[in-house]
Amino acid sequence: MKKLGYAILYLILGLFAFLQIYPLIWLVFFSLKDNQEIYNASPFSLPADPKWENYMTVWTQGNISLYFFNSVWITVASVALTVIFASLVTFAITRMQWKLNKLVLGLFMVGMMIPVHSTLIPLFDFFLKVNLIDHPLAIVLSYVAFNLPLTIMILLGFYYTLPREIEEAAVIDGCSVHRIFFQITLPITMPVISTTVIINMIYNWNEFVFINTFISSDKYKTLTVGIQNFIGQYMTEWGAIGATLVISILPILLAFLFFSNKIVEGIAAGSVKG
Repeated sequence: MKKLGYAILYLILGLFAFLQIYPLIWLVFFSLKDNQEIYNASPFSLPADPKWENYMTVWTQGNISLYFFNSVWITVASVALTVIFASLVTFAITRMQWKLNKLVLGLFMVGMMIPVHSTLIPLFDFFLKVNLIDHPLAIVLSYVAFNLPLTIMILLGFYYTLPREIEEAAVIDGCSVHRIFFQITLPITMPVISTTVIINMIYNWNEFVFINTFISSDKYKTLTVGIQNFIGQYMTEWGAIGATLVISILPILLAFLFFSNKIVEGIAAGSVKG
């Protein structure tokens, strides 16, 4: 009976895994078809003649290489700034004693209640006044500002569980506050930092509204907006759109696989051994 139970469990898990993976496989097959095959053949059929040139077309003729580079550096810069600022704020709120720490925490948490779309007009007016419209800095600042509250909230629970004995021992050894944060607290919190990196990366990589509102030049656009290049008034290149989506998904999948292992390693490395 125990073996039967395990067999049923693995069967159910395998079914769920297939349901999660199959859309990605379907998208790859979709990206290898042309419009005629997409319209006439079954949507679940394998490509009769794989159109690998779809990937070459979008990479060379569709400016996808430029959009991909923009997505990478904007996402990396935004995630790095968000994580370091959120870690500094959380450290100051949870590990240091000062009068306004609860008030500051409340102000950051209020930011989670503000709908993103309600801020587009005020942000556009502000960036217009400071000459940041059609500038990537406007996107980076927007991402950092809107991701800080959620990142701080995720970090809070982990920071509250950290034993103060480690920091007290560091102070006795002569460590400054800056050394305690960068050399002790930050490495210990790598498990939760890995989680926040994944969450922020997915949001920033897939974000569309800010890019579409604040950026008009092709040289600053990202993949989410660049896909529109293949949607025309009279004809849409669906195979090219599928190829672009596959290219845009791969970095997120690789990052998730990489950081999921880091989470487990960080939990083991960051545990307190007495």
